[in-house]
Order: sequence, then C-alpha cells, then structure tokens
Amino acid sequence: MPLACLASAMVSGNTRVAGVIGQPVRHSMSPAIHNAAYRELGLDWLYVAFEVAPRNLASALRSVTALGLGGLSVTMPHKDHVAILVDEPSEAVRALGACNTVVPLPDGGLAGHNTDGDGLLDSLRHDEIDVAGRRIVLLGAGGAGRSIAEAFGRSDAGELVVINRDIDKAVTAAKLASGIGRVGTTEDLADADIIVNATSVGMGSSGAFPFDPALLGPKQVVVDLIYEPLITPLLHAATERGCRTADGLGMLVFQAARQFRLFAGQEAPIATMLAAARSALQSSN
Repeated sequence: MPLACLASAMVSGNTRVAGVIGQPVRHSMSPAIHNAAYRELGLDWLYVAFEVAPRNLASALRSVTALGLGGLSVTMPHKDHVAILVDEPSEAVRALGACNTVVPLPDGGLAGHNTDGDGLLDSLRHDEIDVAGRRIVLLGAGGAGRSIAEAFGRSDAGELVVINRDIDKAVTAAKLASGIGRVGTTEDLADADIIVNATSVGMGSSGAFPFDPALLGPKQVVVDLIYEPLITPLLHAATERGCRTADGLGMLVFQAARQFRLFAGQEAPIATMLAAARSALQSSN
C-alpha cells in the first residue's frame, strides 16, 4: 500500500499534524520518514509538506499556534528568516543564525532548534565512527557546513579544519567550532582522520569530485552529505582507495529523528526511518 494511503488511514478527529515548510518542498522525503515513524509507534500523527513562499513565512509560523500544529521542519529558503522570527531560539540557532525546527511552547510562543549538525554526529555514532580526539576536515562552509562546524565544536573532536573557496566563509565556520576550528587547504586532507564533504560537488550526474581522490588513504573515513546519488563519485573513489565511507542519508534521517523527539516527545524508531528514507529515495529515481 502506498505510504500516503497508510498515513491517511491514521487520520481522526484527534490527529496531530506536523509538517515541513519550504519552497520548493514537494520533493521532500521528510513526510515519508516521519509518517513511517508515527505508524511504527502507533501515534495518531500526520506529517505533511507545506509549500510556503517567503512573503507568507510569518503567517505560516503564526499558524503553528493558531491551528495547534505539533511542529514544523524548515528547509530552504526559510532557515535564516525563521531564526529571527522564533521566540526562543536554541544556542545552536543563535550561533548559526539558522533554524530548521519549530516547536510550539505552552505559552503560545515558538521555540527554534537546529538539528542538522547533531544529526550528523548521531549518524556517525550509529555507524560506530568515533570522533573523539580525531582531526576532522570539513569541505564547505555553507549552511550545512556551518551547522556541522558548530556541532563538532560541542563534541570531543580534536580539531576541525575548514576548507572553502571563500576564505571569509571558511573563517566564519571555523570560529563556530569553539576553539578547535581553523581554516585549511587541501594539503590538510592527508592528515585527516575523517573527511566530510558538505559541498554540492558530486550531486546528480555531474561525476565531479570536491578534491583529487588520490589524496585519500586507507585509514581515513570519508563522509559525503549528498544522498542523490547515494554513492557519489567521491564515495566510490574513497572505497577503491580502502577508506571507510558514509553517505548523506544518515544525516538526513538522524536530524529528522531529533525533530521527531521534539515534536512527539518519544524516542524515534531509527531503523524504520532509515528504511523509509531508502524506500523514498528509490521511488524517486
């Protein structure tokens, strides 16, 4: 039975609704991931996608309280603006100036969170990849890169080296890493324990690499945040050079799992959410 049919079978007069806002947003895999979790736990919840233009963003946020929504995930292009509009931004939201999760407060206000960076850390822990004392090289200083830098700065990683074509953005991301961050170059790749690609290089069918994979060695872990394709050119080359690899689906699911806990107040069924994400990805291809 299609996922939409299974989700709609749960709808009742007591159904709690959550969703994702963005533009565009119809391609989002978040409804499949969250609704699978609700079904697994037998919760009377439904998660939907709301296409929201920037001019309607403030109204959309007011609807969380007005309609009694359980919460909202936030995707592009709204993360920066939502960070300004929420009443109680988390420490991560204040540091990043970006919010990907909105949760209603008992007093009618809205709390803002950012689960992206912690989602990557959770994914690495799930895969038994230890960051303690490790030298991390991060490629990219955009929104995802900054959230990762901030999260690693709160972890027990040894060092975070940021590589980005725009040096000013690299400096900004490195400063978010709470004393363990610095700006680097591709020469730092050779000494990295874990390499994280937070750029869009390699997405789709471009076949491009964010750096020369000949720089990789067999003792390294290579993480690519891209999940379309699931096996990027970088991950394919890293595997051939004996590296351990991790694809971008893990971060997507584990940041959603943190949102699920904030919305529903229950532990997320990770295996179910991972399976739903892989199924949704296969269906879209």
